[in-house]
Amino acid sequence: MTPRLIACTKCEAALPPALYNAPEPGRCPGCGAVEEVEIFPAALCPPGPGSAGEAVLVDGEAGCFYHPAKKAVVPCESCGRFLCAVCDVEMNGRHLCPGCLESGKKKGQFKQLENRRTLYDSMALALALYPMIIIWLTIITAPIALYIAVRYWNAPLSVVRRSKWRAGLAITIALLQIVGWVAMFYTIAHASDRTR
Repeated sequence: MTPRLIACTKCEAALPPALYNAPEPGRCPGCGAVEEVEIFPAALCPPGPGSAGEAVLVDGEAGCFYHPAKKAVVPCESCGRFLCAVCDVEMNGRHLCPGCLESGKKKGQFKQLENRRTLYDSMALALALYPMIIIWLTIITAPIALYIAVRYWNAPLSVVRRSKWRAGLAITIALLQIVGWVAMFYTIAHASDRTR
């Protein structure tokens, strides 16, 4: 790989690599302007090859369960399979193989791998709003919505960024519904006292 050429600041012609990091300024071959080019020496070196795990070097040496041609560096602490550097997943100080990580995720053993949550604020808002279609149902759902919104106010919201406006709206609507029911029962109770 050839090093990337640097352009002259005046004529924008490519400066020769001989001017790079030279002890004294040099002249641009295109326009003759005096140029001093200082770059990191690593920019002149081609990139090295990537590492994909160590190859098995000696017969009888342990190989990776998933990549038999790669040298095993650690056993899985759950199932005991030998793993190469590519397959080793370190979680909470434990070394696990991809299979054990996936099964632990399905069983809920790794809370760090959580990818969904119950959205209590949306649940509370739905319990406050949907029953308004059938008004008498709010006598049951309003206290439940209020309980869920207050009880889970500090619960983690969502895996994606989200605010608490739904929970606040659910509390407001549920309180209005409860106050409405209390006022209705109070009015009915006083109306029946007057008729006696």
